[in-house]
Amino acid sequence: MEDWAEIRRLYRSEKLSQAEIARRLKLSRNTVANAVHSESPPRYERAPVASSGWLAAEPAVRVLLREYPTMAASVIAQRVGWTGGHSWFAENVARIRPEYAPADPCDRLVHLPGEQVQCDLWFPGAVVPDHAGVLRSFPVLVMVAAYSRFIAAVMLPSRITGDLLAGMWQLLSRDIGAVPRTLLWDNESGIGQRGRLAQGVSGFCGVLGTRLIQARPYDPETKGVVERANGYLGTSFLPGRTFCSPVDFNTQLVDWLSSVANVRRHASTRLIPAEALIVDRAAMATLPPVAPATGTTVSTRLGRDYYVAIASSAYSVHPEAIGRMITVTAGLDRVRAHCGDRMVADHERLWGAHGLASDPAHVAAASILRQQYLHRRRSPDDHLQVDVEVADLSAYDAVFGTGEVA
Repeated sequence: MEDWAEIRRLYRSEKLSQAEIARRLKLSRNTVANAVHSESPPRYERAPVASSGWLAAEPAVRVLLREYPTMAASVIAQRVGWTGGHSWFAENVARIRPEYAPADPCDRLVHLPGEQVQCDLWFPGAVVPDHAGVLRSFPVLVMVAAYSRFIAAVMLPSRITGDLLAGMWQLLSRDIGAVPRTLLWDNESGIGQRGRLAQGVSGFCGVLGTRLIQARPYDPETKGVVERANGYLGTSFLPGRTFCSPVDFNTQLVDWLSSVANVRRHASTRLIPAEALIVDRAAMATLPPVAPATGTTVSTRLGRDYYVAIASSAYSVHPEAIGRMITVTAGLDRVRAHCGDRMVADHERLWGAHGLASDPAHVAAASILRQQYLHRRRSPDDHLQVDVEVADLSAYDAVFGTGEVA
């Protein structure tokens, strides 16, 4: 290495001839010529030579790789009874493994401002009590602006389409404050599967003026930004906290995101998400003047029991609407029912399954209507005696000759 460097210095800087360099350094002219014409330092490379031990084990290794392409080299060594050095064996396995398990390279993505917001559901576990006080695992919608790494999140009552759309609109309007060019989701059933979006999703995106893209199945790297945010929430927000209700969970989450997560310097971008969001938001579209339709809307005819079921929980409706068509709308916080232009029910949304929300006014009105119904079934003249004429059956005896014989 030293001779190579000195040859090139004498040739390029001192302008000596190759013969003079060879004579001064006492080297052969071929060595000097090779050093002058080479662009990189000389390096000794040993040609790979397969040992007899590997040649004997290779057929068995190939049989295992053909059936289990991703099997670890250490496990393969045990299966084939390898007794030599592990590093040499692992190097040879790595050399032939691509024949059975081709590499799956991934590109380094560069996210532009305003380009994309990645969305996903995070399940923190059974940490929040439902309406009955039982700890359950409710989904948390997490949305991360790909350029600024700004995180917005909210816990939802369920993962049905209406709740997912309501959660997205709340986070976009309240936290992000603008609409990105694309929303990236995985194949969540409430958003769409098999290349078809769920009912209501296309209309939601149309009102926002954005495009929703779904990642390929089993390809979590596509939305790695939000996947890493989920892990960050699980390791940095959740430990050591207790929650008395879903509202308490969302309150603590919003406070932690605004005071910790979005004001730290991000390890990858070296930017502070809350500050980088200004650039991100400037490249996004403005929020629509009219809010998109969100939540779950159901039209049905109210039955005699004057209750409607939403997400496996039942809510009472004023019994005066029995037999009439009503429209029930379930948001993240409230469940309301309308009969025409009149509101006939307004309940707080129940979190969990098999809940029952009864308005005392509805129960009292149903009791009054039941009493009126029972009273109307009776005739208003039931207390009067009515004389009914009785026919004389002896006339029939005279006609048919069946009378008594004297």
